[in-house]
Amino acid sequence: MTSLTPKFPHLLHGGDYNPDQWLDRPDILEQDIALMKEAHINCVSLGIFAWAKLEPQEGMYQLDWLEQIIQTLYENGVYTVLATPSGAKPRWMSEKYPEIRRVTAAGQRELSGGRHNHCYTSPVYREKVRAVNTVLAQRFAKHPGVILWHLSNEYGGECRCELCQAAFREWLKKKYGSLEALNKQWWTDFWSQTFNSWEEIHAPAPRGPWGNAEPVHGLSLDWKRFVTDQVADFIAAEGNAVKAADPSIPVTANLMYDFYYYNYFKFKDLLDVVSWDAYPQWKGTGEDIATAADFALWHDVMRSLKKQPFLLMESTPSVINWGPVSRLKRPGMHLASSMQAVGHGADSVQYFQFRKSRGATEKFHGAVVDHCGHSGTREFRDVEQVGRRLQQLDEAICGSQVKPEVALVFDTENRWAVETAAGPRNCGIHYAEDVRAHYRALWRMGVPVDIVDEECGIGGYKLVIAPMLYLLRAGFAEKLRAFVEAGGVLVGTYHTGLVNENDLCHLGGWPGEGLGEVFGLWHEATDGLWDGESNCILLDGKSYPVTELCALIHAKGAQVLGTYGRDFYQGEPALTVNAYGAGQAYYLAARAGADFYRDFYSGLTEKLACKRALPAPPPEGVEACLREKNGESYVFLQNFSGEAQSVPLPEGCVDMASGQAIATAELAAYDSVVIKRG
Repeated sequence: MTSLTPKFPHLLHGGDYNPDQWLDRPDILEQDIALMKEAHINCVSLGIFAWAKLEPQEGMYQLDWLEQIIQTLYENGVYTVLATPSGAKPRWMSEKYPEIRRVTAAGQRELSGGRHNHCYTSPVYREKVRAVNTVLAQRFAKHPGVILWHLSNEYGGECRCELCQAAFREWLKKKYGSLEALNKQWWTDFWSQTFNSWEEIHAPAPRGPWGNAEPVHGLSLDWKRFVTDQVADFIAAEGNAVKAADPSIPVTANLMYDFYYYNYFKFKDLLDVVSWDAYPQWKGTGEDIATAADFALWHDVMRSLKKQPFLLMESTPSVINWGPVSRLKRPGMHLASSMQAVGHGADSVQYFQFRKSRGATEKFHGAVVDHCGHSGTREFRDVEQVGRRLQQLDEAICGSQVKPEVALVFDTENRWAVETAAGPRNCGIHYAEDVRAHYRALWRMGVPVDIVDEECGIGGYKLVIAPMLYLLRAGFAEKLRAFVEAGGVLVGTYHTGLVNENDLCHLGGWPGEGLGEVFGLWHEATDGLWDGESNCILLDGKSYPVTELCALIHAKGAQVLGTYGRDFYQGEPALTVNAYGAGQAYYLAARAGADFYRDFYSGLTEKLACKRALPAPPPEGVEACLREKNGESYVFLQNFSGEAQSVPLPEGCVDMASGQAIATAELAAYDSVVIKRG
């Protein structure tokens, strides 16, 4: 694996830098260079929200200030991640061209101001973005200090203006070809919802007593797909504009945590490098273990998009200011949180922002340099510590890989469909929570995991886990069938294979599209339990609680491993395994708890000899991550338990910080250590 940034092939340490806010203070800009050196910062992101400074009047570009800063940084060993400014349009543009402002679901045109509120369809906005991106690229792409393009900032939101509605109709025409096909796939005969012309189709919007619940589920699902595709097209246009000047400079876009509104897997081929903004809200309590597991999952999502290292583009060295409270990180937490990202595949630790803004909405958001303006703060020392650690790890870790043998299916389009399906638990279907439960069991054991969606290939894994695949997109059932037939092990669950990719129910029995044969069973019905209700699975002399959803299944060749313990389906199958081809397919019929997933996956991954960071699971709350390079293995240990922990290590391990042999890792609360494994 080559470096993500070939011009500067090192682990990156830096963050958003906004000198456009301080152009009247050359003394501050001079101080910043010295502070960057002190903090071991080697790159900064420039120009993210600087459009008003770059183009203060229409067509009048002022770039000399930016060139001077890029050159000064470069002369002092600090490289530039240069942004396109489309995330925040200048006010003059918004006022002159109202069509570039979004229209809400209620049909109202938004006012000027704020950020991330432009129409992705507007030809005017697209041309303005193309023009400024072209000017930036022609001026700076060849500069030796510019190592990466940062496209916009946190792409988000949607617009429902007439331009977007018209584009949606064209998208539907391309997909379905005819209204007859659309009506059939959307099942519009129900409630007499038949569309008689394309112009009758509008984006889902609040309506009558059903509020935001669109009764035509195919319409709601396709709108979300269209929005993703429209944003993807905008990203492609931005990337093409900057790459026209020099295609060798890679492009990235900073993605976001648990972002429900777009299917990020649709962006992976548009970006050379995946980056994201991670802001875990650590509390300094036992809840931090769950937070660590959750953000571990999302680090793995970002790495898995391109199956290569990613960049942690934004984090905070201290506090956020947009949550319920601004809680300071406890001592050690910044290093542990940063090393978690690197352990899961990040080749950077970067921040929002370098110098804290003096005014406006994020003036109290954490930064490397506080309003005091010097390096004497605890937060600055924490950043300097991370910088030193990255320098120590650079040669060994930069470009190293995470190579899982386990894949977990977490499909955004399935999530959209299952969460608006109207049953069997409208008080919470909890698909994402279920995925997290399976993931946490593997995380707890130090088993590396790739996150895939239904368009990804799954060959080459030993184990594929596919919870709640309610919606089967075209071709994925065949991928699962081929995977098991070739010798892979599949774990599926309740609520799998109910509908096709347009949310039409499969006929002839569930799981549909031949998966009933793979699992060796028939899913007859699902019992939705109220909050607080439970049943249990009886397995190997133990009773495991199950909640929320219990599928009533019939074995059709599958071996019954566990049965329900209560209710009218007591004694009926609850856990099965079926031999299919050279492989096996397990089926879990109910939502289980942490104890079940721990025992089940511990036995299964041991049986399959799945790769682990360490031979034995670390103590509760200690995370073990594994990166590999040139035949060497590196284990990252982070202690999120809130108390001291001892982690026994296999023979031959070396502490990467000291270079000394180490038999046991002694970790203080929120401590982190990196080990070269023997």
